[in-house]
Amino acid sequence: MDSAPLPPRRPRRGHGRVTLHDIAARAGVTRITVSRYLREPERVAAETAQRVQQAIDALGYVPNVQAGQLASGHSRLVAALIPNIGHSIFAETIQGLIEGLDGSGYELMLMSYAYSLEREVEQLRAVLGWHPAALIVTGRQHLPATHHLLQQAVAHGTPVFQIWDHARPKHPAGWVQVGFDHREVGAQMAEHLMACGHRALAFVDSGVVEDFRAHERAQGFVHAARQAGLVAPLLNANLGDPTEAGRAALHELRQAHPHVRAVAFANDQFALGALLEAQSHGLEVPKDLAVLGFGDFPLGAQIAPGLSTLRPPRVEIGRTTAEILRQRLLHGQSPTDCHLPCALVVRGSTAANTQAKV
Repeated sequence: MDSAPLPPRRPRRGHGRVTLHDIAARAGVTRITVSRYLREPERVAAETAQRVQQAIDALGYVPNVQAGQLASGHSRLVAALIPNIGHSIFAETIQGLIEGLDGSGYELMLMSYAYSLEREVEQLRAVLGWHPAALIVTGRQHLPATHHLLQQAVAHGTPVFQIWDHARPKHPAGWVQVGFDHREVGAQMAEHLMACGHRALAFVDSGVVEDFRAHERAQGFVHAARQAGLVAPLLNANLGDPTEAGRAALHELRQAHPHVRAVAFANDQFALGALLEAQSHGLEVPKDLAVLGFGDFPLGAQIAPGLSTLRPPRVEIGRTTAEILRQRLLHGQSPTDCHLPCALVVRGSTAANTQAKV
């Protein structure tokens, strides 16, 4: 009695994974051709590339990125350390980074340190263990240990991008700045309120100690007021819900400095809370009190009066960083700093009977 026919041989698999040999056998090409297609598809003839891709799709091949990096000695990871990835102001920058890196062959690794500089050091040590192709850090205020690790990375050829900041004195050698000067933005806020005719100014700063960029805006505001011969009180908002913190800050400010008629806030959430507080006490905005924010969140344009604010280039910071990074990693171009200014958006909270003006 003849034995039953043997089933067709299954493709060779390592630990259940589809291999390059499997793809090559199905596509009728060599393993070297498959490897070349995965690394440099433009070097493979169109008809051959189509067969290889069809084999990849049919077999459900997923490349082992880590093994590929070990074999080539090149990482495909771009590591970004962000203060708070849940904050919409940074979320849009992250989206810009993702969009800008799309199709480059590089993947974004995100770390969030919740404004804790000690945690930032720990996370930086962790991501350096992956030997990233580039590092992205937020702002220029870091612990000495972080600076040391970043300078070591630069010395070993890893580019470091400093986003959401573009300030003097110049950043360390080898770093690339993409962003704006927060002191200049603070001065711009004071100048706008003074241009509206106000002389009794104040600034409500963030109560988060490590929110250095907000503190720099406060410093720029106070300095610009002083240059104009004015004394602008500075108040720190409470921690917790930002809208309630804004309400409480305005209440405290009016108790301590009842003469103040124009207030700039570290962010739009504080400013929106202040608008609610002002209206609850029958204050007419901007006649009795002018309010200016930072961030340009959607709600600010939907309330009455609309919230005047400074609009940071949130998405543009991410996209521009990704583009400079691509030119560096893919084409070897020397990266240069990029200054992206904030836009003043004038609405009803600082100028009566005003449509939004940028």
